[in-house]
Amino acid sequence: MTTELWFRDDPTRLTFDARVMEVRDGAVALDGTCFYPEGGGQNADAGTLAWAGGEVRVVDVQREAGVVWHRVDGPAPAVGEAVMGRVEAGRRWRHMERHSGEHLLAQAFVRIHPRLRVAAVSMRSAECTLDLEGDPTEAEVRAAEALLREVIRRDLRLETVTVPESELGSYPLRRPPQVRGDVRLVMFRDEAGELFDVSACGGTHVPRAAVVAPVVVLRTERVRGGLTRVVFMAGEEAQAYLGGVYRDARALAGTFSTGVEGLSERVEALRAERDALSAELKQARTQLAAALTLQVTPESLNGAPVRFVALPDARLLPDVLEATPAQEVVVAFAPDGRVGVGSARADVQAGQALKVALGASGGRGGGRPDRAQGQTPDVDAFLRAARTHLGGEA
Repeated sequence: MTTELWFRDDPTRLTFDARVMEVRDGAVALDGTCFYPEGGGQNADAGTLAWAGGEVRVVDVQREAGVVWHRVDGPAPAVGEAVMGRVEAGRRWRHMERHSGEHLLAQAFVRIHPRLRVAAVSMRSAECTLDLEGDPTEAEVRAAEALLREVIRRDLRLETVTVPESELGSYPLRRPPQVRGDVRLVMFRDEAGELFDVSACGGTHVPRAAVVAPVVVLRTERVRGGLTRVVFMAGEEAQAYLGGVYRDARALAGTFSTGVEGLSERVEALRAERDALSAELKQARTQLAAALTLQVTPESLNGAPVRFVALPDARLLPDVLEATPAQEVVVAFAPDGRVGVGSARADVQAGQALKVALGASGGRGGGRPDRAQGQTPDVDAFLRAARTHLGGEA
């Protein structure tokens, strides 16, 4: 029992008549189908099966040992029933655009440099991926994108042919096939007869490469095995994405009283302004921390000058600890229970003093010998424990 794969002969064919060969566990096997079964990095088709007694939705398609199983979400037709299948057009075309875009972009990378070869692919979502060997540079990524734009203008057309394994040497395959015996080749050829890409593939593809435009690389990222993952979009999904990005950019630019073309310049100006304000704020916080610290009269505990500084805002804690005067110790505390110890003395370990005081007040925290921070539910108990410890009492 096998299923004829009619989608291979004509990927644009979306309706067909077939007969039910077997039914099992909510899945239907047909003698022929236009539904593409999941595989090769491409998702399965979806759609409907209709017969004289009803109609049911096809929600998944898988191929096992030459038989295509159509999983349905309701009562299945009986064995021997004649059915009409209808493939969901939008889903099929999106899958074809993704898969053809993957072939064409992969070939563009090889043409930019032969080391940039595909190790793995995925077209499971609108953001498709190529995992490339050869560590492509940003310039090479953009060059491949530009090359593909130019090539698509040459009206590349789809050709498919199934050839014996012994004849594969006659074709400029981008990479060796992963199957044996007869191999289905997917080719894109221009009007002059020149082949742009030849790949062994069982998937569905657009009849003309122009349909996949634009093919846009969104980003690259390093993945396991020293590979570079190229994330791209193609066809109508890329068009919708770019249109949405432009609308968002235009709206954002409007809030800055500029056009999209001036948005980068405006953002750079705001970034510079932010950096300047951040530097001013840092300086002001440093000055405020020093003033808060120095206005407190130090106590002498076990021969060490110790300042107990009450903070109006817990965000000042790091700055106050950093402002600890030479040869002194600072114990800082805020109303929300944030506490810390700063030490500019070799004989006083801030981390140890904090640990003791937090232990006595039910708090947690830690730090270095010169600065340590934590949180306590009982600030008064913390201060008593800190004063006792720093005073040298057990």
